[in-house]
Amino acid sequence: MKTKLRVLKVGGNLIDDPKKLRSFLNAFAKLPQPKILVHGGGKIATETSKKLGIESRLIDGRRITSAEEIQVITMVYAGLINKNMVASLQALACDAIGLSGADGNTILATIRPKKPIDFGLVGDVEAINSALIQKLLKADLTPVFCAVSHNNKGQLLNTNADSVASEIAIAMSFFYEVELFYCFEKQGVLENVEDENAVIATIDTAKYETLKAAGTIKGGMLPKVQNCFHALNNNVSKVIIGGPEVLNETHKQFTTLKL
Repeated sequence: MKTKLRVLKVGGNLIDDPKKLRSFLNAFAKLPQPKILVHGGGKIATETSKKLGIESRLIDGRRITSAEEIQVITMVYAGLINKNMVASLQALACDAIGLSGADGNTILATIRPKKPIDFGLVGDVEAINSALIQKLLKADLTPVFCAVSHNNKGQLLNTNADSVASEIAIAMSFFYEVELFYCFEKQGVLENVEDENAVIATIDTAKYETLKAAGTIKGGMLPKVQNCFHALNNNVSKVIIGGPEVLNETHKQFTTLKL
């Protein structure tokens, strides 16, 4: 029987709210090993770009990344956010190590095709160095990944954090029974965005298509849910979307994805 591995992606306003982020990291630190954390940080990157006079553009929740903006993203994701999270986890007795995809060649990506939309320096994950990640986990280290990959030709690439979490979860399923959690400021996928309690308990592939057609699932939630089903179709045993409370096993309000 395989050991359970939890892969958690944290994003949304959880990263922007210091109090909520501390609470999440405290709960994450208490989870048993092995575990992996993946984080985004889009809002902070957008605000930093604006201060520098760089315009940010998103299409269907995905950022178009210019040569100028990849510099900002690297500074914010791989620097400010990643190292603050690592330092916070160390203070909570969780021996964390912060990584970009270039570190140890952990996340290799290719630049997304220019058609039908030119996303610029955006990478789609090509390979995960699962053997190296396994070595880190066996050393009782907790990897903390930002959403920056590379193409093995010296170019850093902006990569959707939901995709990074999904691909890492899939790659590590060779070694572990993997559970994937997407944590953000909501309690799950909402039937009505105006009602915080209108959480959809379960979404299967048929219901997903219905919700997408109705416009209930849109924007940044689209790539998130797409990555959920991608993981489930590739040996990940459980996928959940919810608030930080999902780390508490007694908490019942979240969205479970099923095939």
